[in-house]
This record gives sequence, structure tokens and C-alpha cells, in this order.
Amino acid sequence: MDTLNAQIRELRKVSGLSQTTFAEKFEIPTSTLQDWEHNRRTPPIYVVGMINKLLEAERKAEKTTGNSILNKAKSAKDNDEFYTTYETVENEVSHYLSGFKGKTVLCNCDDPFESSFSKYFIKNFNTLGLKGLICTSYCASRVLGTNSNLVDMQGEPLANDNGYVMVLSKVSKNIDANSTDEEVHEFLLSQKSVRKLVGDGDFRSDECVEYLKLADIVVTNPPFSLFRELISLVTEYEKQFLVIGNQNAITYKEIFPLIQENKAWIGYQFGDMAFRVPDDSEPRKTRFWIDSTGQKWRSLGNAMWLTNMDMNRRHERLELTQFYDAESYPRYDEYDAIEVSKVANIPRDYDGVMGVPITFLNKYNPEQFEIIGEANHGSDNSFDLFKPTINGKLKFKRILIRNKIPMGVMTNG
Repeated sequence: MDTLNAQIRELRKVSGLSQTTFAEKFEIPTSTLQDWEHNRRTPPIYVVGMINKLLEAERKAEKTTGNSILNKAKSAKDNDEFYTTYETVENEVSHYLSGFKGKTVLCNCDDPFESSFSKYFIKNFNTLGLKGLICTSYCASRVLGTNSNLVDMQGEPLANDNGYVMVLSKVSKNIDANSTDEEVHEFLLSQKSVRKLVGDGDFRSDECVEYLKLADIVVTNPPFSLFRELISLVTEYEKQFLVIGNQNAITYKEIFPLIQENKAWIGYQFGDMAFRVPDDSEPRKTRFWIDSTGQKWRSLGNAMWLTNMDMNRRHERLELTQFYDAESYPRYDEYDAIEVSKVANIPRDYDGVMGVPITFLNKYNPEQFEIIGEANHGSDNSFDLFKPTINGKLKFKRILIRNKIPMGVMTNG
């Protein structure tokens, strides 16, 4: 019988997907998938059932209809609606409070009435000193039309045939962080501030780009499949942003250069995040639950915030306690750099190139370190410099860095 590692390799090959795309589809960190495929780690037991069921269904489907069940699975995974909690938004924004004063915030993937982003910025509009708030939603929002009291500025009930936009330039002093959601709803209804868009509310549409031009800061949680497009758009228009995404996006060709050039960096929350999901979401064996109200939830272990808003942690010096020695820090076969298996093991006295775990980016201080590139396949893009092997054995994907201010310098040699 094939090993679990062989089965995961076969599943990916049958799907016709690259490792990165396959990992995104099934919410697996790319580095974990690579570990499974290269026999460095064994997939957990629940993965066995998933693999066997998909492969068996694939064979049956091909025999009876000629259609691949994996195509259906890929289509289902395209529904990547994860609704951020109020607490997640509040916890992250709390680290950038002064950066919002006098600014117009755009939440361009967010239902004006139901999004936690919308609720947070309405409740904290006056405390943050905002100049304005704009929220746009997709026409296919799962929450539109679920409350018969919700109407647009023309008094028409909200429906799913169009996107909607909310534009606020002021919020009542009676609305604050202690206000209930019902009080926020009543305020919005009284202001008649929500209107129907001409189009479907896609943030890439000309109509929504015009709202982007009016904004200073974009704060949202886009569909993960559209993350790179959103970041490309907001950087094109030179906007500040604070956006939730998947850690796999770090090494996208559209994202990594921004991090390398200090035009974007990791926010405070990096790792586990819980999200509400639509009522018709299928149950999963892991990271899925239903609370006492019947709300379905998913959690992701590889979520993150990406931003270009300055924050204190970005300037905190990483304390280094280890010293370089050749035995503890072996060199890669194809590149003049040393392997550092843990961020805590970065040697304080080495001034050459080092390969470090991707989690280093959560501690990255551009005044202390320089990002050189990455080591993955050695061919993915211009910054993927080599395949990280030592004595022929493939190691984890690494971020390549250099210490700008090594203490008691041990030269690269």
C-alpha cells in the first residue's frame, strides 16, 4: 500500500495543480505540503480519509460520467467566503490608531450592514477621527436580503441583484464602541447612506475603483483567491492598506517584492484566526464547529494581516543570543548561505546570507536585517534564488536575509 506521503503526491498530480495552488485550495501551508511530498513529515490521520475518498470518487466519476470529482472540488473551493470577527478587526486596528486620524477608510469587500469591518469603523468613527468611511459589497453577498428591515436610501429592500455602497462623512456622537449592532442599523437607516451600485460591486470594476481613488486606507478581508489582485490594485493607486490574507501569499510574485523592498510587511496577527462561514458551508473534520446560535465557524492556522502602515513592532530589535560555528550552521549545496532552522537561532555575529523560516517575517526589522530573496525551487521567479539542499537533502523553504549590524562580526568565510 502507498504511504500517506505518496498518496498526497498522487492526489496533487491528478489534480493538475502546482504545490502552491493545491495548498491554497485545501488551506494547507505550502511548506507543510512540501514536507509531506518529500517524506519529511507524515500527514495527520484525517488526511488519509480525505485522500482515499477523493481518489475513490475520482475513479468512479471517470468511469460513469467522464467527469473528474476533483474539478468539482476545485470549484467548491472557489467559494472562499470567510467573515472576519469584530474582535479580529478591533485587535489589529488597535496597533495603528494614530494612522487613521483625518483619513477616509475604504472597506471594499464588505457588506455595509453586516460586515465586522463596517461595524467597527462606524462605532469607532469619532474615536479614530475619521474623515470618511466607504463600504462596498458584492451583489452575491450571503447576508443581503436576510433582514426585511434593511433598505437602501431610496427605501427599497436590499437584494442580491446589485452591489451596494455606503458613504459616511460623519457619525452621530451617540454611536460609539459600546453601541449595539441594532443601534448601528437604526443609525444607517436614518441616514439613508446605503445605495445600490450600477454594477455587481466587484472591487476591480471601474465603478468601485472610483471609490478607491477617494480613500486613503483600504481595510478588508478579500476572498483569498483575489488577494494578490487587491494588493496589486491598492499599490497601483498608492493607498495604505491593512488586509487579511493567507500566509502562502507571502511568496507570490506580486507580494514578495513589496516585502523585500519594505513597501509592505506583516501585521500583528500572524497565525490562527477564526472566521464565520456561510450557512451552506459543508462540515469539515478539522477546524470547523457550530456554536450555540447555530453559526458555522472555520479557523485557519496560516492567516495573516499584510499592511504598509507603520507600527511599533516593526522597529523593535530582535534579540539574538547565538554565535556562529560551522558545525551548527551548515551551508547550502548551491548557494553561499547558511541554514538557520529557527528564528531564535539566528547568530548575532554572522554577516553573510542566512536562510531562515518564513515566520521570521513576523519579527522583521528593516533597520536590523536585509531581505535578499527566498530559497524554494530555485526557479519560481527572480527572487527564488536556489533550491535549499544540504548534502543533497532538501530543506524547508527559506527566506534569505543578512544581518546589517552583526555584533562581534564573524565574516562569511
